Amino acid sequence: MTRVLIGHGARRVTIGDDLPLTLIAGPCALESRDLALKLAGELAAIGERLKIGVVFKASFDKA
Repeated sequence: MTRVLIGHGARRVTIGDDLPLTLIAGPCALESRDLALKLAGELAAIGERLKIGVVFKASFDKA
């Protein structure tokens, strides 16, 4: 059994081979803070609906 803890405080997610699926998702690059918040909110809602953990991951500037 391997487990990894991601995040801190109330926003921690534990990932493990003996735990339910955790989705790590997000765009390759963000264009704005507003877009980041919108996408993160949508992913959080999907996680709540499916009862799975979600980790939002994105890069802001890839130039």
